[in-house]
Amino acid sequence: MAFNILVADDSGTMRAVIKKTVEMSGVPVGRFFDAENGQEALGILENNWIDVILSDINMPVMGGMELLQEVNRNEDFRRIPLIFITTESSEARMDEARRLGVAGYVKKPFMPETIKKMLYEVLEKAYQHKAEEAPAAPADDDMDF
Repeated sequence: MAFNILVADDSGTMRAVIKKTVEMSGVPVGRFFDAENGQEALGILENNWIDVILSDINMPVMGGMELLQEVNRNEDFRRIPLIFITTESSEARMDEARRLGVAGYVKKPFMPETIKKMLYEVLEKAYQHKAEEAPAAPADDDMDF
């Protein structure tokens, strides 16, 4: 199964580095989507299937914390795990991110193994939770032909 990944960072260079690192990590990618800020990310979410969001915290227009809040407010987006990839080191900000439901956190600079481990942990948890919520398939004797 390949995953569609949204990368939100105001630096085009950093978006390219993150995408290359994800590719190097071996995580199967269907398609990458790019956003320069949270507002652009929300527009992409409106029109595309996204499996996970990798976002910086500090971006102009709409930062990562605001993006996380908007994702959580939207019934359709709430299922999408958001991982912060950032230089942010404030423990208070990280506590706030955890309180808001961030799925994970990776500090820049990072290694491909770190990204791979975080992505697999988050995606496994997200899809395990999704499977638990899915209605059970009807038994054969419940089928009405």
